[in-house]
Amino acid sequence: MLLPCAFAAVMSGCRSDQGTDGSSDDVVAVPHGYMARLEQVHDGRMIGFGPFVGYYFRPEDPRDLSRLRFVCFNENRFYSSDMPDGAKLYEGTAVRATLPRADVAIPTHDRIHPVFFQEAPEVWRSTRPEPRNEFVHFHSCYDGVGPVRTGYWIRHVAVSDFTYDMGGRVGKESPLYHRVHKGPDREFSRIIEFDRGPEKDN
Repeated sequence: MLLPCAFAAVMSGCRSDQGTDGSSDDVVAVPHGYMARLEQVHDGRMIGFGPFVGYYFRPEDPRDLSRLRFVCFNENRFYSSDMPDGAKLYEGTAVRATLPRADVAIPTHDRIHPVFFQEAPEVWRSTRPEPRNEFVHFHSCYDGVGPVRTGYWIRHVAVSDFTYDMGGRVGKESPLYHRVHKGPDREFSRIIEFDRGPEKDN
């Protein structure tokens, strides 16, 4: 459930004007009701989700954060070098899941640490909702200590054709690079990302 006080606090700060999530001031018109960061009480503890560059979320049901809608923008041309700054790249669905315990340590040294599918336990990959070939990206939530095993499987649906090249920072040899075509992006990098959360203000 989403706490009303958390909802209000997050709504008031859904953009990162200080640039900690790479957002572009006055370039993106975030749709009404979408937020860069969500907080919820899940299994008795407060966990956060986001922010990360260009992504904005809203619950399908305000009383239930198990399913989210999202939009993704090319803020600061972070994802695509051949699309304008602020262009909408994706919309889609995020479904909450908890990865089973496995004999793998959750990485905590980076803000966002990717684990590619070939390195991830099968029990983690098996938590994908249907259609499994479209839910290929997992992003974790975090608590006051760091990343947690609860997070969201994300289904990206491209709104147009473009090149996903991390704004020109990666080339064709990178597993992140691919040519995106309008519709479900089944070529999106198969990654489980562990997010330790934004830096806390002192």
